[in-house]
Amino acid sequence: MLDLKPPNREASIFDVFATHEIGRELEAMSGWLDEHHDLLGLVARDLVRVGVKATGRQGLPAEAVLRCALLKQYRQLSYQELAFHLEDSASFRAFARLPWSWSPQKSVLQRTISAIRPETWEQINRTLLSGARQAKLEDGAVVRLDSTVTAALMHEPSDSSLLWDAVRVMVRLLRRADILLGGAGSSWRDHCRAAKKRARKIQFTRGRPNRVQLYRELIAITRATLAYLKQATERLAVASTPLIALWQLQVRHHRPLIERIIRQSERRVLAGEPVPAGEKLVSLFEPHADIIVKGSRNTEYGHKLNLTTGRSGMILDLVIEAGNPADSDRLLPMLARHVAFWGQAPRQAAADGGFATRDNLATAKAWGVCDMAFHKKAGLRIEDMVRSKWVYRKLRNFRAGIEAGISCLKRAYGLARCTWRGLDHFKTYIWSSVVAYNLVLFTRLKAT
Repeated sequence: MLDLKPPNREASIFDVFATHEIGRELEAMSGWLDEHHDLLGLVARDLVRVGVKATGRQGLPAEAVLRCALLKQYRQLSYQELAFHLEDSASFRAFARLPWSWSPQKSVLQRTISAIRPETWEQINRTLLSGARQAKLEDGAVVRLDSTVTAALMHEPSDSSLLWDAVRVMVRLLRRADILLGGAGSSWRDHCRAAKKRARKIQFTRGRPNRVQLYRELIAITRATLAYLKQATERLAVASTPLIALWQLQVRHHRPLIERIIRQSERRVLAGEPVPAGEKLVSLFEPHADIIVKGSRNTEYGHKLNLTTGRSGMILDLVIEAGNPADSDRLLPMLARHVAFWGQAPRQAAADGGFATRDNLATAKAWGVCDMAFHKKAGLRIEDMVRSKWVYRKLRNFRAGIEAGISCLKRAYGLARCTWRGLDHFKTYIWSSVVAYNLVLFTRLKAT
């Protein structure tokens, strides 16, 4: 079993960091982690939860897992690239605290790093913010709020592509069922080519009548394949082996999603009925993805993030939203979270115009926010928001700084698009990127 006690270990004399800027940053980040061994207990419990062993091929110490995760997000590496650099780079090995004989493979890195829960990353971030507060780098007195979108790992959705995906997945499951049945499976036809042909035709066909007819054929193909899958499920229900149980679990996951895709295609295309965004399924593989439209910009598929930053530029808080709530509905919950962590409301706050309402302004003032500036006035008077036009101009310019932070997170820390699958892994990916960003910024601020 993994040892939940934090190690009491000093850095080895062989932990040599390069004199390059990246090497110096890694050394500073390593120093902060050495001062907070208590965080390793949180990581160790996450590893125990998914059955990761402390020894053997799948074994990797909790300290190494946390440090490798930060390395991955800090340098935006794939698991294969991370495995290479851990074997090739002395600075990376020194930071990861790997024994000299250890060179973890990408599969081990993926299994262990992805096991860290988003709640653990959030707790690590709060510890980091407490350190910034003690070092007088951030006091939470002046904050700015904004929202952005991180895309999920999926292709541009359409009704035809979703139906085609459904047929592909079902045919794959049917082929596995034949293997499990030892060639004694029920007779079924592979409609992959027919489904693909019609999906492609729909993409390049003009005129609603022609497209509707193609959709009727594609939906019929999908329903026929779903009927084959139901027959295979009934035949495999009489047997019980671990492989069959796993197959049945995959069917139970995909079948309701496929039925939902068929229903929404019939409503949208055949009946001409509008389907609300909250009821649409946009990906068979990432069913958690939301449809996000910000203003008049392009539609994005993923999750909306609400962020709070301070004068230091560090991310003070982050909420991964469900659905596409209006910014105006999220200002007060974000301020409430800030008060809960920092013990008091910020003295000054700045937010985008989408957060502006008269009720939000009045409540923020009642909570103790002296100056609450919105980028766009939205019918509010400057005198009601802040003490003077000079203060309003300063806060409005201060708010613009969060755009630079979001841009850096997207370009350098992977927040433009999550490359991990599943909602829990989506949240873990986002929080690990934020912690890596904050830790780098924290060490840079301390060095100045």
